[in-house]
Amino acid sequence: MSNTSLEPALASAPLTATRTTFLPMAPAITVAQQTFSRHATQNLSFMDQLLFEHFGQGPIATVPYSNIHHPFEVQAAAHPHAIAAQHQGESITYGELERQANRLAALLADHGVTNGDNVALFLQRSIPMLVGILASLKVGAAYVPQDARVAPPAQMAHIIDTTSAQVILTLSSLQHLVPVPDGCVVIAIDELLQQPFTHDDDYRTPFTPARPIAPNDRCFILFTSGTTGNPNGVQVTHGNVCNILLTEPGTWAWRPA
Repeated sequence: MSNTSLEPALASAPLTATRTTFLPMAPAITVAQQTFSRHATQNLSFMDQLLFEHFGQGPIATVPYSNIHHPFEVQAAAHPHAIAAQHQGESITYGELERQANRLAALLADHGVTNGDNVALFLQRSIPMLVGILASLKVGAAYVPQDARVAPPAQMAHIIDTTSAQVILTLSSLQHLVPVPDGCVVIAIDELLQQPFTHDDDYRTPFTPARPIAPNDRCFILFTSGTTGNPNGVQVTHGNVCNILLTEPGTWAWRPA
């Protein structure tokens, strides 16, 4: 029996008799439950349209946060003394990472960085890198990462120009590798981390940007390698990342250690 001969019955009845090893999972699927565009699936048979509609989507889930750094802030408040990251024998707690990121975010704001801006993050994998990422997000900017040990100076200069970044975050050991156009400010994050806080309660409150950060605001820009020409950037929003990392199956059941 062909799918075409089944279509009149399927229009008003549950999926049952055909492909019995595949369809019993959806006994109540009918045309009335369609959520996909008919135009987009018009070249499929009626049966395949129903199959596509049923197996082409999952349950609708509410994303718990709209800014990707907010879950970190919640964890830092709940477990400030827990280890947040370890790298090459060094470690930092959630509370200390939060506090250092708040201080750097305030410094970025002092240099004029605000919502919608881009911050160049030219360094290498390290704990200061985490501080730079969080600080950029807190101030409402997008971070633009490059490994300063690998990226050619011309590529970094192109990225600074393309993103109109006014502040470059790096490490003191790599600062000599980073091109600094006129008008740009360079901050060595590791040197900032070594500076003592003036008061014990300094920067313990999460930094708040000039205006609320929207889900459609950028949180980072990833650039291609540029091996076939100038590197191209891909903008990723807070909503994109929250949807991927904070809902199943993207969470992979990840939890703080």
